[in-house]
Amino acid sequence: MEMEQEELQFLGIFGIYRESCKLIYKLRKILTQITLTLILPLSFIILAQERVSQILYWKIRFNEFRLHESKLGTPRHDKLSDLVSTEWAEYVALKLTYLAFVLVFSLLSTSAVVYTVACAYTSRDITFKKVMSVVPRVWKRLMITFLCAFFAFFLYNVGFVLTLFIWSTTISDSTAGIVVFIVILILYSVIFVYLTIVWQLASVVSVLEDSYGIKAMIKSKSLIRGKMMVAIAIFFKLNVLIFALNIFFKVFVVYGGFRGGWARSLGFGALCLLLLLIIILFGLVVQTVVYLVCKSYHHENIDKSALSDHLEAVYLGDYVPLMAAKNVQMEDF
Repeated sequence: MEMEQEELQFLGIFGIYRESCKLIYKLRKILTQITLTLILPLSFIILAQERVSQILYWKIRFNEFRLHESKLGTPRHDKLSDLVSTEWAEYVALKLTYLAFVLVFSLLSTSAVVYTVACAYTSRDITFKKVMSVVPRVWKRLMITFLCAFFAFFLYNVGFVLTLFIWSTTISDSTAGIVVFIVILILYSVIFVYLTIVWQLASVVSVLEDSYGIKAMIKSKSLIRGKMMVAIAIFFKLNVLIFALNIFFKVFVVYGGFRGGWARSLGFGALCLLLLLIIILFGLVVQTVVYLVCKSYHHENIDKSALSDHLEAVYLGDYVPLMAAKNVQMEDF
């Protein structure tokens, strides 16, 4: 990044986008390698799962219809019942496998992109081979941070379900109950977005600082303060793009493939795959730039030499150099 650290705090949404585009262009060779190795499989899994899930789901629904039409106790009914049970088991297994692969490739992609951008920020020489050797070490820290975030989301959703249960058994039938329900949904959405943003920034903290898990979440929460509106705007824009792309994929590939021909479906599928991997790459670079902007906004000195030593320690598989320096990277001006 060509901007001085003090200038980063003044970046708005479009300034962050501009700096992210500059970084992508500057690191286009190594980011292309990372994209083809990690982000492309991630994007392919996300889209392919949509197609396969829909085919399997409607196959199950068709067999369930045949099951209801058959007489209870007949060999045909027993056979269809076993078939539906097997297909539902396959469907659940598909979803679990999908989530596992998405989690693994997401964390690997995050660690690779964040580490690469940080090396560029500190003017360190970086190669694809070096990045791929770092990824397994950083991935473990990201996994711990993800598990902490997952536990927070789990508790939050349990609380939301309990709140809905209390609402449904008390004031759900009244006019005031409708208003309360709308307020509950709004609060749920706002807090959910907030937790997501904190988790995303915590992922960057887990790579670039000697904090992970709950400590990274707490650090992320303090960093995002003051730049929350910028982070929310970026979050919504990127997710709106992904949502629109998902709708397009379903209309023209998942459902359109049955009536538009396989050639047309493959063409639209390739286009969606290309757009999705671009969005994912851009989003990961933006996350790192937002981290640097938040650090600058809170006047936390990002000592490039200390950060460079930290990145080298990560490469060597040892975080001791940063600890020995008493976290110089985190010290205030």
